[in-house]
Amino acid sequence: MNQIQKVLVAGAGKSGISSARLLLDMGGDVILYDGNATLHEPSILEQFGEGARISVILGELMPEDLADVYLCIMSPGISLETPFVERIRQAQIPIWGELQLAYHCARGRLAAITGTNGKTTTTALVGEILKAYFDDVHVVGNIGLPYTDAALSTGDDSVTVAEVSSFQLETITDFRPNVSAILNITPDHLNRHHTMECYISVKEGITRNQTEEDTCVLNYDDPVLNAFGRDAALKPKVVFFSSRSRLEDGYYMDGHMIMYGQEGKASAVMDVREMNLLGRHNFENVMAAIAVTRALGVPMAVIVKAVKAFKAVEHRIEFVTERLGVKYYNDSKGTNPDAAIQAVKAMPGPIILIGGGYDKGSSYDEWIESFGGNVKYLVLIGQTRDKIAKCAREHGFENIMYAEDMAEAVRVCAYYAEAGDCVLLSPACASWGMFRDYEERGRIFKECVRSL
Repeated sequence: MNQIQKVLVAGAGKSGISSARLLLDMGGDVILYDGNATLHEPSILEQFGEGARISVILGELMPEDLADVYLCIMSPGISLETPFVERIRQAQIPIWGELQLAYHCARGRLAAITGTNGKTTTTALVGEILKAYFDDVHVVGNIGLPYTDAALSTGDDSVTVAEVSSFQLETITDFRPNVSAILNITPDHLNRHHTMECYISVKEGITRNQTEEDTCVLNYDDPVLNAFGRDAALKPKVVFFSSRSRLEDGYYMDGHMIMYGQEGKASAVMDVREMNLLGRHNFENVMAAIAVTRALGVPMAVIVKAVKAFKAVEHRIEFVTERLGVKYYNDSKGTNPDAAIQAVKAMPGPIILIGGGYDKGSSYDEWIESFGGNVKYLVLIGQTRDKIAKCAREHGFENIMYAEDMAEAVRVCAYYAEAGDCVLLSPACASWGMFRDYEERGRIFKECVRSL
């Protein structure tokens, strides 16, 4: 990308601020727009250097505001169905996302990881493996650091791994990772994507621009991805992983061993009992990380050593503490039912479960069914508590309690828990409404636990 002209950045949150800074660093003239008219303009401008060529528009975006704008960078949190987006389209202004912008400005090789669940753990693990072998590694995306923050610090020898959401993939044009991975696809964000068909199409779009020179890592056990990986129209080399089936080619589980199949010949990679991660879903994350990093040229010995040293990321089945024989786990990243199911399955003892939050249009039947006899009590918070309670009772689960906030929920769990139990925060819902994000929700849970 050469010198930038006038660019509209939509959204004054973390992603929008990062995109605006990148554009300014490249000599651009930026208009930063946010539909929230109550934001404090001076506080927004303070985040940029003195004399920065940036103006701020809050509230309504008028047609005259788009004069001479040649590109719009859309923050991923903004739905493309928002009315002002149609105004931008009518003005025939191209729309990119932060991911697309960063890709155009970055150099070196790129691995991009998406999927409904497991993205953060897999991305973090891939990052640790890469750092054990390469000198210049960048870990970006939904994991915390916007790709636009790191783009200009990459070089020809850099290796970047990005955690990529469906929202970011909606606005790509020629985004092309050297290695892509789709970990799984289960219902999520249907309040935005509306149908599973649309959600699936957006996720699979991560491979849209890949060629025969590139690699795509897919979950063999996911029916959608299994079929996708066999589609003759898919150009990159496909590497499957499976926790349930022996593969002639790819990575798979055989008892406690991760195996690698190549033309029907199997070799042992590592024993999962030597890892610090719990649960079948994490074994799948590890196999995906191995496949991604091998495709980038990391020797297997380096990979295995890094995997053994890796610990769970914050907010993803994170062990907090043990108190009076009760273990407390923070799975605030479990923002949809499928992720919460994996956390339930991973617990080493009977569970007292904290669930509920913002309603993304999810169905909770499979989550409730996964309780079996392992969940003793369900403590519900947030907007969805009535919906979840109704679903639980329809499935014969009656040990339900409500709490008004996280502190009360933790106190209730501690009161009912017995030695050997696990108190698990795995909400199956987004955090919005009660918390700024899932990180804040997880931090507050941990603070409440430690203050018992």
